[in-house]
Amino acid sequence: MKFQAPRGTQDILPDASASWQGLEERARLVSERHGYREIRTPIFEATELFLRGVGETTDIVTKEMYTFEDRKGRSLTLRPEGTAGVMRALVEAGLAQKDRIHRRSRQRARVTARAAERMSTSTPVA
Repeated sequence: MKFQAPRGTQDILPDASASWQGLEERARLVSERHGYREIRTPIFEATELFLRGVGETTDIVTKEMYTFEDRKGRSLTLRPEGTAGVMRALVEAGLAQKDRIHRRSRQRARVTARAAERMSTSTPVA
């Protein structure tokens, strides 16, 4: 069996990583200038977070989630998108109030989460 990067992905090897780091640093500086700061959330979260956050019948939940149980039988899911984890982290850390988040439009919350997620990825998001 020949191993290769999964379809639609690519490895960023040492010769190219310096260019990516420069681009990420410029994006970080511009974002900070406009009041955004980076947030990094775990690559996996409790499955219930995504079920409640995006809805049980959405494509993300029905087609795009990799779910598994840990040794204690808790259901965990690899992060299929960034919004739910970012909102969970902000509430958990006391950086946002639950009632303010609920009053904000969903679209605004998604845009904020996408911007924060883009800053923490190693590949560009179109």
